[in-house]
Amino acid sequence: MLVLGLETSCDETGVALYDSERGLLADALFSQIDLHRVYGGVVPELASRDHVKRMLPLIRQVLSEADCVATDIDAIAYTAGPGLVGALLVGASCAQALAFAWDIPALGVHHMEGHLLAPMLEEQPPAFPFVALLVSGGHTQLVRVDGIGQYQLLGESLDDAAGEAFDKTAKLMGLQYPGGPEIARLALSGTLGRFKFPRPMTDRPGLEFSFSGLKTFTLNTWQQCQAAGDKSEQTRCDIALAFQQAVVDTLTIKCKRALKQTGLNNLVIAGGVSANQALRQSLEKMLGELKGEVFYARPAFCTDNGAMIAYAGCQRLLAGQHEDLSIKVQARWPMEQLPAL
Repeated sequence: MLVLGLETSCDETGVALYDSERGLLADALFSQIDLHRVYGGVVPELASRDHVKRMLPLIRQVLSEADCVATDIDAIAYTAGPGLVGALLVGASCAQALAFAWDIPALGVHHMEGHLLAPMLEEQPPAFPFVALLVSGGHTQLVRVDGIGQYQLLGESLDDAAGEAFDKTAKLMGLQYPGGPEIARLALSGTLGRFKFPRPMTDRPGLEFSFSGLKTFTLNTWQQCQAAGDKSEQTRCDIALAFQQAVVDTLTIKCKRALKQTGLNNLVIAGGVSANQALRQSLEKMLGELKGEVFYARPAFCTDNGAMIAYAGCQRLLAGQHEDLSIKVQARWPMEQLPAL
């Protein structure tokens, strides 16, 4: 089965072609970072308009790269949520219109399930069951995964997601959008141990997260340094390192708890923050001590992309899942509501 995947949940337009027998044939992505950077964050209306502009040229591009034509496509998968409603509607409308014109099925895919399954596109994919850490700008969740659609939420953030905390902290420190890569870049030049930040909610049992207080702690530290006349770039780097290390340590501690609680020793990390090298190194070290293994997607598939949507959609279509031609998207959509395959 050849599936066209469309991703338009936020500020990246992703298109890909995935074949159930040959694997990923082509993928293309247009990022709107430059468009939104001047505003310091995503502007929903601008995001939606740019998706409209980019969608069809990207579809033509992947068809050309895969040496395919429209009549070769068996189905279309698109992101139906969660995400920005206007942006989601662009992908959903395009998918359903093409499905009607080509007389093929279209299927709405859960954005976070796409992220969770992205490591399946690698040469050595994880085997079920495993614990998944979904960590992005909008989500920080620990999930037990027994199969596609078989998800048990173990814990999640009570306020800011980890990626959101990265972006907001960077903005408070005067860094450009998106903040996550900027914090990681500065942290490479930071002095380890100069600042000690709290590891929120690690001094109590449970698998919930909270990063809002850490964001405030970072801002107070930065303002105190400025008030004392220390506005050096090195201080900014040292604070970035302390903040990043606090987030990484917190995520690692909670992942270790989740593995011990479930009795599993395989961990998947997915979502934009999973591209952070410090986080990967910390989790790899922890899993090594537990005689387990950590899996993640290549950096290009950590952020939003069409390949993960095409893959996730293909698995559900092969299992017989289908929907009508109505256009339905959801800004919020608990992953536990998905049917098991």
